[in-house]
Amino acid sequence: MLQLRHYSFELPFEYPFTIAKGTKTHQPNLVVSLGLRHWCGYGEAPAIHYYGVTVDAMIDELNAKRLPIERYALTNPQRFWHFLHHLFPANHFLIAALDIAGWDLFAQMRNAPLRRLLGISSDVIPMTDYTLGIDTAEQMIAKMEQHPWPMYKIKLSKVEDIDLLVALRAHTNHPIRIDANEGLSFEDVKYLLPDLKKLGVTLIEQPLKKTEWEAMTELKKMSEIPFFADESCVGESDVAKCAASFDGINIKLTKCGGITPALRMIADARQLGLKIMLGSMNESTIGTAAIVHLAPLVDELDADGPLLLTEDTADGLNYKDASITITSRPGLGIQFWGKPELRNYF
Repeated sequence: MLQLRHYSFELPFEYPFTIAKGTKTHQPNLVVSLGLRHWCGYGEAPAIHYYGVTVDAMIDELNAKRLPIERYALTNPQRFWHFLHHLFPANHFLIAALDIAGWDLFAQMRNAPLRRLLGISSDVIPMTDYTLGIDTAEQMIAKMEQHPWPMYKIKLSKVEDIDLLVALRAHTNHPIRIDANEGLSFEDVKYLLPDLKKLGVTLIEQPLKKTEWEAMTELKKMSEIPFFADESCVGESDVAKCAASFDGINIKLTKCGGITPALRMIADARQLGLKIMLGSMNESTIGTAAIVHLAPLVDELDADGPLLLTEDTADGLNYKDASITITSRPGLGIQFWGKPELRNYF
């Protein structure tokens, strides 16, 4: 039988993290483990308030279905995901944590790093950005100076935030991508596009509300800067919807339900000619390691979760100048600490 355990964390951000949907000082995370004999696989799901997900609710649902999970014979991670999908049909976050743990365990049983088990031969990982949450220009400049990075993601929520970009651009010539988290209107984006181009913005993530497909299609026609879907692309069925309105999609393991559906989404996006980003939802090293193993398959990477937090749950990743390396240990390659520990990445 599988041995199922869970752990909850409140991981503090280095700075209060503000986006168009609110501010938080800590990231609640659920870590699950699946043990079998001397192996143990780990997975993670952060709680995100605007998706209506809490750690307590995930734990309650996990405990209610503990017995069928522990009795499951893990012989194929894809089949395990289908089992989980039927067991928790409305909880992709919890499925993601268990799916990642299942893949980690299975790869350890095969004595292979996850990326090799998945047939990923390349170790070339796209450069990851470093995200600056919304703040005063002075504070954002100070964060940039404290964390010099080859590429930044800047959060925006309104037209006036263009002033923040102007101030930040005066302090770096590195690439800048922006993420509005649905905070802008069609007219806002149309008005901002010329300035965003002048400021050298390389990518715009989810400027409009996720339901504004026709408006996004119009914006795509008039923009030289590529648009990437985030909130508009949650799961597999959303990929095809994005083809006419976006240039690319941001796949997040937590929101889509884990590694198994993410692989199918990557294949679908390639067939449709969409660019692909793998994105972070402020996961610690456990969830981020799963993202990094898939990263050679995609074009863009936003895997800075551990960089934004002052405590972590595991080791196994190394950040240097926006490049990420991961250990060659079997599975995810991480070592779970069992409790948050202070990490210093800089």
